[in-house]
Amino acid sequence: MQPDDITPKLTLFEKAEAFVSNLSTRNTFWNRVCSLIWLPYAFHSGITMTSDGTTQRAVLPFRRFNRNWYNAMAGAALLGNTEIAGGNYVFKTCGGKYTVVCKHLTYRFLRPCLGPAEYIMTPLEDIDELVASGKEFNIAIRMDVVQVLMPVGRKKQAIQAKQTDGKPAKPKRVGRCTATFHVTPKAHHKAKRLRKTNAT
Repeated sequence: MQPDDITPKLTLFEKAEAFVSNLSTRNTFWNRVCSLIWLPYAFHSGITMTSDGTTQRAVLPFRRFNRNWYNAMAGAALLGNTEIAGGNYVFKTCGGKYTVVCKHLTYRFLRPCLGPAEYIMTPLEDIDELVASGKEFNIAIRMDVVQVLMPVGRKKQAIQAKQTDGKPAKPKRVGRCTATFHVTPKAHHKAKRLRKTNAT
C-alpha cells in the first residue's frame, strides 16, 4: 500500500463539519438553519429546494428583499440565486464529503419576473457517475428560470383562458443560466495539505 492510498483520519473538527454538512442536506428546516449561519444571503432571500422525484427545482419567493424599485424581481436576486440554487443541488447530490465551488456562470435575462421564480435544473453530465468515481470533477448545470403562476380567482382564470384560446396558462421563462461547478472530495484537500507539510 502506497502512502497516498491511506485515508487520513478525521479530526474532531472535521467530523463535526461533516455532520453539519450532511445535516444541511437532510431537509428544508436544517438547510434554512445552516443558511442562517453560513449563507445569510440565501436565508434572507428565502430560496428553497424542492423535487418531484425526477426534476430538481429551487423556488425564490417574491418577497420585498428580492424586489426592485419597480416591484419586479430584481435582476441581482435572480442572478445571485442561480449560484445558490445550482450549488445547493450539486452539494445535495454529492453529499457533505465534498466541497463545491462555482467556476463559471452565464445568465441571459429574457423578460421581467413579476412573481416568484423557479429554477429548473438539468445537469449536462451524469453527476452520479462523476461522484461514484471518487475524484474531483467539473459539472455544468443548466437552469431554466420561470415565473411561478400565482393563484387567481375563477373570473380571472376565465379571462386568461379566453386570451390563450382555452389552453391553460404556462409559466413564463424569464431567464436561462448555465453554471459550472468544481467539486472536490474533502479528503483530497487534507491529503494535499499533508503532502505539503511532509515536503517542508
